[in-house]
Amino acid sequence: MSLPKQLRSMMLLVALIACAPAPDAQSHKPTPEADVTELWQDPVDLASRDLFLGPGGAALAPPPTGGKFQFVAFKTSGTNPGYEVKDSSGRFWSVKLGIEVQPEITASRIMWAMGFPQPPQYYVYQFYLAGGGESVIRNARFRTDLPQWKSVRDWSWYDNPFLDAKEFHGLLVAQLIINNWDLKTINNKLYEPTDATILPRRHYVVRDLGASLGWAKQYAVLTMLGTAGGQGSKNDIAGFEEQGFIKKVDGNKVTFDYRGMNQKLFDRVTVPDVVWACALLNKISDDQWQAAFRAGAYPQPEADRYIKKIKQKIAQGLSLAPATR
Repeated sequence: MSLPKQLRSMMLLVALIACAPAPDAQSHKPTPEADVTELWQDPVDLASRDLFLGPGGAALAPPPTGGKFQFVAFKTSGTNPGYEVKDSSGRFWSVKLGIEVQPEITASRIMWAMGFPQPPQYYVYQFYLAGGGESVIRNARFRTDLPQWKSVRDWSWYDNPFLDAKEFHGLLVAQLIINNWDLKTINNKLYEPTDATILPRRHYVVRDLGASLGWAKQYAVLTMLGTAGGQGSKNDIAGFEEQGFIKKVDGNKVTFDYRGMNQKLFDRVTVPDVVWACALLNKISDDQWQAAFRAGAYPQPEADRYIKKIKQKIAQGLSLAPATR
């Protein structure tokens, strides 16, 4: 039986571009003088970090229920609906609704625990939106900026000063741990301080983490044809549990359970990079893991399943460390 013409065309496209680089991939030589503290800072206070309230703490947290916010504009980027709003103090918030709310908050807490900078964001169960059609809105992600930092532009996974740094490779490993498959430039933001005395002089932030905690099978042909749903799932515990982490190791080369447009990024990652990232994650306490998932409003049984799977990945990564005598 002959294959339908459309299916034959699809198979040909797969064969031609399955190994193609991501659309924003560029040839770039990392800056020798790169200040890695702009990307990562050792979380020496990790044991005391509150993974429920996150980097903004209680001081910036909006009311989890009953807060009133003024409508400013509708959210115009990304695939999830939302708003720009202002609270009674004049602080602006980016509000996201939909399937990405829970994984984005929890994934952000995990990145922050590892030492990668993150903006404050919180789960709001219910709030009152004034203006733009007054209504009660439920189950939202509220994100704002720390007072001393402002977002100035995007930055690329393929064109940044840290391409050969273990901290950058560890950041990539972290994306595999949480199954964040939406590695686009537009999701990464460069922050600069509002005070000239603040160091470091910038923060490279992976800000939009909503396409996490599902399964990640990002096929290049589907993305190029505009079928975003073929890239993976979000907030999907069954899919997250199903996908593996490390498929095989050959010397220092690691083959991951990942096939996607960003494969060339992960080809950079070596055994020491995996061990480094997993050792950081292994420092997160059981209470902190629970707090991170509670921040994303996950039911306890679901949180337990996610944590169990993440710890299995961490253990697999740590098992690659050379035995010490």
